[in-house]
Amino acid sequence: FPFPYTPYRIQEQFMEALYGALEAGRVGIFESPTGTGKSLSLICGALSWLRDWEEKRRQEEARLLAIGAGVQDGLTPQQARPGSADTAGQTDWVTAFVHKKEERDMVDRLKEQQIRRKKREDCLEKIRHNAQLKYAAKRKRCEEDEAKHLLQLSKEALSQGAGESALDQLDHNEEELILAEYESDDEKKVVSELEEDDDYLEEEHVTKIYYCSRTHSQLSQFVREVQKSPFGKDTRLVSLGSRQNLCVNEEVRRLGTLQLINDRCMEMQKNKHEKKSNEENEGKKRRVSRTMCPFYSYEQMQFLRDEVLVEVKDIEQLVSLGRETKACPYYGSRFAIPAAQLVVLPYQMLLHEPTRNAAGIKLKDQIVIIDEAHNLTDTIACIHSAEVSGSQLCCAHSQLSQYMERYRKCLKAKNLMYIKQILYLLEQFVAVLGGNVNQNPGCQAVSETGTVLKSINDFLFQSQTDNINLFKVQRYCEKSHISRKLFGFVERYGRPASAVKTNKENQKLAGLQNFLLTLQHGSDKEGTSQSPPVEADHDQLRTASPLMQIEGFLSALTNSNQDGRVILNRQGTVGQSSLKFLLLNPAVHFAKVVEECRAVIIAGGTMQPVTDFREQLLCCAGVDPAHIVEFSCGHVIPPENILPIILCSGPSNQQLEFTYQTRDLPQTMDETGRILCNLCNVIPGGVVCFFPSYEYEKQVYRHWEKTGLLSRLAAKKKIFQEPKKANQVEQVLVEYAKCIKRCSQTGGQMTGALLLSVVGGKMSEGINFSDDLGRCVIMVGMPYPNIRSPELQEKMTWLDKTMPRTAGQAPSRVLIENLCMKAVNQSIGRAIRHQKDFASILLLDHRYTRPAIFNKLPQWIRERTQVKPAFGSAFAELRK
Repeated sequence: FPFPYTPYRIQEQFMEALYGALEAGRVGIFESPTGTGKSLSLICGALSWLRDWEEKRRQEEARLLAIGAGVQDGLTPQQARPGSADTAGQTDWVTAFVHKKEERDMVDRLKEQQIRRKKREDCLEKIRHNAQLKYAAKRKRCEEDEAKHLLQLSKEALSQGAGESALDQLDHNEEELILAEYESDDEKKVVSELEEDDDYLEEEHVTKIYYCSRTHSQLSQFVREVQKSPFGKDTRLVSLGSRQNLCVNEEVRRLGTLQLINDRCMEMQKNKHEKKSNEENEGKKRRVSRTMCPFYSYEQMQFLRDEVLVEVKDIEQLVSLGRETKACPYYGSRFAIPAAQLVVLPYQMLLHEPTRNAAGIKLKDQIVIIDEAHNLTDTIACIHSAEVSGSQLCCAHSQLSQYMERYRKCLKAKNLMYIKQILYLLEQFVAVLGGNVNQNPGCQAVSETGTVLKSINDFLFQSQTDNINLFKVQRYCEKSHISRKLFGFVERYGRPASAVKTNKENQKLAGLQNFLLTLQHGSDKEGTSQSPPVEADHDQLRTASPLMQIEGFLSALTNSNQDGRVILNRQGTVGQSSLKFLLLNPAVHFAKVVEECRAVIIAGGTMQPVTDFREQLLCCAGVDPAHIVEFSCGHVIPPENILPIILCSGPSNQQLEFTYQTRDLPQTMDETGRILCNLCNVIPGGVVCFFPSYEYEKQVYRHWEKTGLLSRLAAKKKIFQEPKKANQVEQVLVEYAKCIKRCSQTGGQMTGALLLSVVGGKMSEGINFSDDLGRCVIMVGMPYPNIRSPELQEKMTWLDKTMPRTAGQAPSRVLIENLCMKAVNQSIGRAIRHQKDFASILLLDHRYTRPAIFNKLPQWIRERTQVKPAFGSAFAELRK
């Protein structure tokens, strides 16, 4: 394998196993601890396979083309006749003739593909070595901009002469809000399909690797690794992202929220596509010109596509290239997908089928690598779950009924029928929550509060909506873009009354504004004022159309009955209550990915416990267990650089057990404090201590303040607490690192800092406590999830019904242990980040010694773990 430096032995093993899995078309679960160069191993292993595969294909094509050239154009019956008739009564020469025809067709196809590919490669080669081409393209752009500018000036001069009444203008503007005539799929004419195909000559998708990770920063990091690797020069790589990350139109970017950016972008494109037909109608009716995005230019995006394929670029470089070339990086990058060899994207984009299709991603016979996949099961469940609040339902109902009233005369019967169905659904959903859509949701108290779980069918029966075809409604919402039209309508008329010019048309809409105002100010129909509703609701109302959220919920209800549950959460008022869809079986959505791909690799730093992936995700998705490859490699650090200890009792010989019953006892909290005091006396630099929850961390902190233990701790280490707000995390980490650096330089009584963190919080994932930032990681107790949560209980019941028992344990019990140990492994893996790093890991709870739990630690930690019944010998080891 080509590698930028001499690889570690475990990297070689990793690449060999990866190559084997791709070659055999398997599903692989790959574990490689952070600090062992996993990204580079993935890059070099996978791209080596791709290079060899392309070479094999080229040879195979050359062989077939050579045979094709040797084959005569036709066979005369005399040449082929000497065989007898075969069993089906068909003579051999006919079979031979058909066979030859198939061969010829294939050869023609191959020739065509070869010519196309050659053209593309020549074009990219040209761009690579020709600065003049770039300059010419740039000059052409400047000329176009100048021409546009002059045209605009002359238009403005003309329009100043001809004044048009505001009302006329308003009506023209309103045309975009009216729904186009809707034809359902069964009535679609074949003609339109032909037109669509004709419009877009599809480019062939070459065999490629889709690499997914969780966040944009992880993807950028990966792209930088590719740039450094031996494949950095000649790999065609494209980075995909959301509009929020890739949009270069400042006016659109300023909208802030993803939903609004998506909406405005789609609207501008629609204007672009309609421009042609508008020009034809120019004579009949003067239209007011609507904004089109200056970056959505086909030529410029093609230019951007080629630039992207010529040289590996990360998202930041892609955006600055888009700004410079005045081309949209969001769409330009999508144009590059067919020809790319490596496509880098966030995994929500790949795992959600509608998003995948919209982006033009084709998985047939391709390779998918999902990195940072320790939370894959939860991620899939999250992407396909949806929640709507009572106030969103009421608000959408009000907006939609106002919309229908205003445009009733312009709407076709099909549109009215579907709008009425949606209104009926909204009405019934609010009724299920115990409310009425015609009253202010913030002022209707709910009689029976609490949480109820229903199967999808039971929920549809209870809400009396089982007679509506949700698949059709969902398709209607998708095709008619009703939520976008509604959003435009509310944008225009849903402002507080003062902002709207009063004229006859607008008076009709006073009802909508008044309703929105009552929502915002919390006054009910009679006008008695109540406490204002929650701030968040008010924001939601302003920033995006609630119908979009509701569409997500409707589409979730089309899952099959056994795979999900609907949670009715009735709280205080109807506005605060909510309906949530919970996906219990993520495998149904993952099955499609596994079926279509040639091979799927699920990789991560800590994938233990692996049973989750094997049982719940892969076997449920129909993967044959014999097709699953597991690979786990050790760490690159020498054994003496890590000291994991399971501590069973504290300095005063009290047994350590942090169950819900015992962890709140003063003596338990005192013992934890004593352990920390002793450790902080001997451990230099940074100590990170993980608690099972924010609440428990606060409780222990308050207790230590009272007993004076906190000030004893503070004499040795400056104490930091993990903030609850995400935007403060960076600040705390910077201060923590500064403090440790200062103490190591100045010497003196303070030896570093102590960071009190929370499992599953902001510090337990994706943050590096390398070197002095984490010389010891302490895990207080076992972070079991809250078993009393209705969602978890439902998941446990579902698993017990559908999964077999493993090693005599109920699947629900295994799930709880797996969730706990996944969280532990994520947290304790933060300390060792590279080959020369060293740290100790302390697990405070005797329950870690149970075999079922102990075996779920990552292998490289498990092999080196010592179990210490008493504190004395553990302390001596740590001191050493």
